[in-house]
Amino acid sequence: MKHTPRYPAPDINDLPDDIKAKVLEVQAKAGFVPNVFLALARRPAEWRAFFAYHDALMLKEDSGLSKGEREMIVTTTSAANACLYCVVAHGAILRIYEKKPLVADQVAVNYRKADISERQRAMLDFAMKVCQHSAEINDDDFAALHTHGFSDEDAWDIAAITAFFGLSNRMASFSNMAPNQEFYLMGRVPKQK
Repeated sequence: MKHTPRYPAPDINDLPDDIKAKVLEVQAKAGFVPNVFLALARRPAEWRAFFAYHDALMLKEDSGLSKGEREMIVTTTSAANACLYCVVAHGAILRIYEKKPLVADQVAVNYRKADISERQRAMLDFAMKVCQHSAEINDDDFAALHTHGFSDEDAWDIAAITAFFGLSNRMASFSNMAPNQEFYLMGRVPKQK
């Protein structure tokens, strides 16, 4: 099936100045504009809210989760939600942060058999329960995290990332958002200079 977006992305030159500046900043850093930035910009107020929460979760300095672990959560739960865009895009970021080209593929297919630590496996067990059975979370789930050194605040971060990307997964899937071609090779082959 060809990935034709259901909603055309706005032209970057038609975006409000603050959004345009952020998109250009991302383009300068990545070398391309990830499709999500333009796809969601068709509704500027929602774009601002989405990326403010995204940044609060994913760029947080005082977290017990590494940037790579946050991306593991996104990749694993996005795979459970069958979101092609987020698995490909965040899998690429995961490969870069972890410097392990295979780990993103492994956690997307079956994190229980992935080359990750027991701590990370416990984190993903919790994330997957939030993703698929959040109403069943109980004290035992927190105790399992505590065994691996996670705090209750870390549990909140794991749950918030899972829940936020549940929203992102559904928006990307229903709108037929295609992953940028650049994501497929990121972290697999050396970056071209």
